This record gives sequence, structure tokens and C-alpha cells, in this order.
Amino acid sequence: MIPEIIILAMIAGFLGFRLYAVLGRRAEHEEEVVPTRFDRPEGTGAPSLPGQPPVAEAPRGDPRLAGFPPAIEQGLRAIAAADRKFDLLPFLEGARGAYEMVLEAFWRGDREQLRELCDADVLAGFTGVIAEREAAGLTLDNRLIRIEDTTVHSASLDGRVARIAVRFVADIASITRDAAGNVVAGSLDDAIESRDIWTFRRDVTSSGPDWVLDETDLA
Repeated sequence: MIPEIIILAMIAGFLGFRLYAVLGRRAEHEEEVVPTRFDRPEGTGAPSLPGQPPVAEAPRGDPRLAGFPPAIEQGLRAIAAADRKFDLLPFLEGARGAYEMVLEAFWRGDREQLRELCDADVLAGFTGVIAEREAAGLTLDNRLIRIEDTTVHSASLDGRVARIAVRFVADIASITRDAAGNVVAGSLDDAIESRDIWTFRRDVTSSGPDWVLDETDLA
């Protein structure tokens, strides 16, 4: 039994390494993705993310876009000018919700929800690791304890495509179990700090309000 547990722990460590590889993978393509999870608030035309309340149209000179480093502020103002209904604070609240939803969907192996939240390349990375985990007979029993910080890391407008990278600092407790439910790696008693940079993308000329996860990196 002891050698089997050691082997399973080694497999779990390998899959954890693969996950970090996936989180560092950049989306290469610009395919338009039409998700269904990031719904538009009823009665508004505002781009939305999970948890975003209805917002009024943001003025082009919104002072809430000031105070960032010049490159970030310039990118945010370009996005706000191209999409007059863009509102940064609800966007960040929605980004926090998306971060939690994507992590939990990945942990439980929910490919359908990941498909609604991620672009094709990010989805392929996540589902590839899920398939390896399933083949090894392993499941994750992870917990997102708290999100400590959510800040804008970068922002840009490339033609009609807006991208905002958000830096998340979160505490995550992780457990890997074998097919019999035995713990082979991790502990729920010891949360580990995770630092990620996730980039969300939206076509500002699209009639749809939704942003999708375009890229994931480690901070």
C-alpha cells in the first residue's frame, strides 16, 4: 500500500506541474467566443462579468480611471472611449467572480462551464489537464479560502479588441485524492498563496456584453 501511495503522490505532483504549465499558456488566436455565463444585467447594455450590478454609462473622462501607471491608464481610457458603457469597478468585481468560477469548474472537471467562460486555447489547456487527472484516477478537493487582492495589471485596446489583465492574490487549500478517496497530496489545513494574472478579452463592437478568459499566467 505504501509504494502505491508514493506512486499516486508522484502522479499528483506531475499533474500539479502540468497545471502550472497550463496557467502559463498564452492564447494565440483571436477567435470570437460567444459565452453564455457572463450574462448582461437586465435592462442595461453594460458589459458584464459574474457579480456585476447594473451600471450607468461611464463618461469618457471618468476620474476612477486615473491614478494607474501611465500605460495602464492609457489603455483603460482607450477602452472607455471605445466602449462608453465600460465601468472599471463592476468589471473588477466580475473578474473576481470569474476567477472563482473558473477555478472551481477546473477542480471539479466541469468542461461545460469552462467552455462558457474561456476562449478555445485556454479551454484546451484546462481540459487536457482534467483528462490526465481522470486517467490517473485522481480528483481534487480544493478550496478557495479568500481572494486577498484584485488589481489591474495591464490594459490595452488593439483595434476593436479590448484586453484587461487582472492580478489575483488568493489563498487556496488543495487536496488530491485517489480513486478510493484517500488523500495522496495536500492538506485543507494549510492554504497556499497563489498569484495569478488572468487576461480577459472583449470585442468592443460586439452586441454581446461578455468578456472571456483569454490568457492565464503566474504572477
